[in-house]
Amino acid sequence: MAFRFYIFILFLGSSLCFSQAPDPVLPSAEQVKDTVVDGKNQLATPIEAITDSTNIKKLEDHELAAGIDEKWLEELYSNSLFDTIYKTVSELDFKEVDYPELPTDTLKARLEALNARTPFNVEYNPSLESVIKSYLKHRRDLIQRLLTLSDFYFPMFERELDNSNIPLEIKYLAIVESALKPRAKSRVGATGLWQFMFSTGKMYGLDVSSYVDERSDPIKSTKAATKYLAKLYEIFGDWDLALAAYNSGPGNVTKAIRRSGGYKNYWNIRHNLPRETAGYLPAFLANMYIFEYAEEHGFKKVKPEFALAETDTVLVKSMITLDQVSEVTGTPVEQLQFLNPSYKLDIIPVIKGEHYYLRLPIEVVGTFVNNEEKIYAFVKKEFAKREKPLPQFFNATDRVRYKVRSGDYLGKIARRYGVRVSQIKRWNGLRSNNLQIGQRLTIYPRKPYTPPVASSTATSKKATITKPLTGDVIIYTVKSGDSLWSISQKFSGVSIQNIRDWNGISGNNLKPGMKLKISKG
Repeated sequence: MAFRFYIFILFLGSSLCFSQAPDPVLPSAEQVKDTVVDGKNQLATPIEAITDSTNIKKLEDHELAAGIDEKWLEELYSNSLFDTIYKTVSELDFKEVDYPELPTDTLKARLEALNARTPFNVEYNPSLESVIKSYLKHRRDLIQRLLTLSDFYFPMFERELDNSNIPLEIKYLAIVESALKPRAKSRVGATGLWQFMFSTGKMYGLDVSSYVDERSDPIKSTKAATKYLAKLYEIFGDWDLALAAYNSGPGNVTKAIRRSGGYKNYWNIRHNLPRETAGYLPAFLANMYIFEYAEEHGFKKVKPEFALAETDTVLVKSMITLDQVSEVTGTPVEQLQFLNPSYKLDIIPVIKGEHYYLRLPIEVVGTFVNNEEKIYAFVKKEFAKREKPLPQFFNATDRVRYKVRSGDYLGKIARRYGVRVSQIKRWNGLRSNNLQIGQRLTIYPRKPYTPPVASSTATSKKATITKPLTGDVIIYTVKSGDSLWSISQKFSGVSIQNIRDWNGISGNNLKPGMKLKISKG
């Protein structure tokens, strides 16, 4: 919007210079002010025409801010970039906080030490002290969770930041942006760990489609964020201002520079920035301080469910769902969703010219790679079983009451309706993945689904027949890394459903040491 306004003013200026029409009507003082503030050196001609005719002293733009605008115009970006409002940041009031556990003198000494080893201006001021103490006093539980979660994400961030020669402290920006939630979405549509808008994500090579949103991919989005931040630093020459521009757009920062009389220090222009941006850098610096001095403030080092080094990726060669991956690897769907947040429908597509990867716990990667041919054959067979009739249409808000049948499990039901296992559990107050035949579930489907209709009575009867547990029956002891699929592959003619039926299992969960009855007859 700001750039369109700028082009309109430029066009208006040309008209004033070259038109043979009578003298233009003089704008109001406020209009003149806006034109000067938001304009650039190229606007000198219409400004001069106005000032000459009224004997007002010639008005000039601020040279530094105008130069920044020029660089940004060359980059062809609009001020809508990263237009995200963060409630907790915008509502910072910077009032004094009573927190005797952190004396001001101690804070000053620590900030001075921190300032010496970072390119950011981490200097003491009462506003920053207020934010730090407020977080320590009111957000301890959240900070502890973020500290644990950071053990997974920060190694990814640090690698990409280092590759691009960006300060490693930028990793703390993702905490302010998204609270380390890769699927975080703001009210204006900014998405992912680094909160990219749709158009900006596209500009930086992040694929956004019906199946995939790479703004939620931790590595790809971090690479895009480093490119954008590097360009901002190149333009502003200051990391504090680059972060302010990341939040509200370069145009708002250059306007704040103008209105403050040409200051380049963030703290000197802060009162002229949008409210949410005025709290943005203090929030960033507060998180940096707390994470750097976490131990001194009593936070514990807790091992996360996954460390990055405990996972690896495999290139997907054929369309596969996370539920199917769960079946063949024994990995809970929730873990796969955490490790693969960019797949919107829990489906990994295969598209010509694109490469999509599946991140897995390291202990199952070898098994997956070693059995790829069998796994993809199983997946193809599963897709072929899907219902053939045209599905009945369901609106996303329609409620469906689903009756659990033999062979059902949460992942299978979730796949039918295009929802998540975690959503079904939340809608129905389930604490585990276990289901009972006949149990009723409330579901709010995201995609059409029609339960399969038997073509005849015979077909219906055939569908309900379970392979009897006859002949030679053996007892199989579940080992670490086993899944229903991998166990079924050890015995000829035995399916996953057979094992479920013979042992009264409704889901995929197996525990080492569990005893399973297997019929070899």
